[in-house]
Order: sequence, then structure tokens, then C-alpha cells
Amino acid sequence: MSLAASRRNSCRAVVCGSRAPSEAHPGRRRAASCPYFSPEDFSVSLNQPMLAIALRFLLAVDLWLSKRLGVCACEESSWGSIRPLVRLVEFSGHVVPWLVGTVYTLLRGESAAEQEVMLNLSLALILDLLLVRTVKTLVRRRTPAPNRSDILSAFFVERYSFPSGHASRAALCARFFLAQLADTASTRVLVVGWAVLVSLSRLLLARHYVTDVAFGLAMGYCQYSLVEQFWVSWDCLQDPLLLRLRESLDQAYAGLWTADWKH
Repeated sequence: MSLAASRRNSCRAVVCGSRAPSEAHPGRRRAASCPYFSPEDFSVSLNQPMLAIALRFLLAVDLWLSKRLGVCACEESSWGSIRPLVRLVEFSGHVVPWLVGTVYTLLRGESAAEQEVMLNLSLALILDLLLVRTVKTLVRRRTPAPNRSDILSAFFVERYSFPSGHASRAALCARFFLAQLADTASTRVLVVGWAVLVSLSRLLLARHYVTDVAFGLAMGYCQYSLVEQFWVSWDCLQDPLLLRLRESLDQAYAGLWTADWKH
């Protein structure tokens, strides 16, 4: 009897031990509802070359750091209460309001100098959009897991994450404004602070990984050098248009005199 009782007690201990972690820590279930990455991302084989192992280690650090910074990824996150405010900062770096505002200022500009600056800013935004789209199509790195399950993100968040278009646009616009428009110290602080907040919002909302944002910042910073090198002046753009307009008017005026009028 004592031997059978000891066996039943040992079986109960095993069953209770298997249930204890899930019952004692209900918070783990809630954390798992907002996953960021899967354990397969850290799988490393010792048969791989050292370069592949080093790259996987850097990838693991990138994923770990990105997860720690994604404190606004879901409503249940630790900083989920400020998620609407962070999303507002995120929207301030979207390409749509920037393009609409720049084109409107270009058309409503009062001076040729203002129109020239807005023209080059429009070209810079289009260049940034094309380059980011090209790199994303070539790399094809998927966005973090929370964005794949967010209903609203399905309409506003892109499929691929590398590089961050918001970070690239923030760096490009910040350097553009610092070189062309910001003439006071307070304005420079506001421009740099805005670029930092927009880039940080991508990590807080778990839209991108750390390497996506870092590469996007470097990409946008270098893009302004290209825009500055191929700066389009308003006079250079206006002269060919006026020349073609004058030629068209001259041809139309000459056609009126040489036409064979029939009475």
C-alpha cells in the first residue's frame, strides 16, 4: 500500500509541476499575445562559417534591442497609454503631408527664392521615396510581428521594413532645413528634436528594427549631399520654359499670317 501511494504522489507532483509555470505566471500569456519575434530567429549552427555566426549574433542583438524599445507596440504594452501620442509623431513624418505641403507652398510661393527651395525639397522627397522603395524591394525584410496583426497597420504600414522611410525622410528634411531655412539656434534644436522623435517613434511602435532606423538615418543624411550637388535653380528651370513658350507663340503668330484664308 505504501509503494502504490508513493507512486500516486510522484505522478501528482509531475502533473502539478507541469501546470505550475502557466498558472503561476498569467502575465506571460498576455505578453505572448503581442509577439515580436520567434525563437527560430536565434538558431545558430556550429557548422556555419564564422561570418554567418557573427551576422546571426548581430541579428540577435538587433532583435533583442528592438524588442526592448518596442514599449508602445500594443495597447497591452508597458507604455501603451501614450501610443496615440506616439502615432501622432509618427504621422508628422509621413510622406503624404510632406509632399502635399511642399507642393502647396511651391504653387503659392510669393518669391522666386521660396519657390526654388520648395522645388528642390519636392524633388528631394520624391528621390527619397524612390530610393527607399527600391532598397525595400531588394532586401525584402519583413516588418516586426506586431504590425502583421494590427488591423489599422494593414492600411498604413508597409510590408517591408528595411530601411525606415520615416527615418530617412526625417534625416533628409532635417538636414535640408538646417542648411536652407533654419537660421536661429532654437529652430535648429526643434528641427533636430523632431527628427529624433520621428525616428524613435518607429522603434517605440515596433514598426522597424534598430538597424532599419539606423540605415534610414544614414541614407537620408547622404541624400541631401546628392540634392545639394544637383541643386536646381529657379532661373535655370524658368529659362527653357520661357524659351519654348516664345517659340510656340512665334510659330503660332507666323501661322496666322501665312494661312490661306478662304472667303
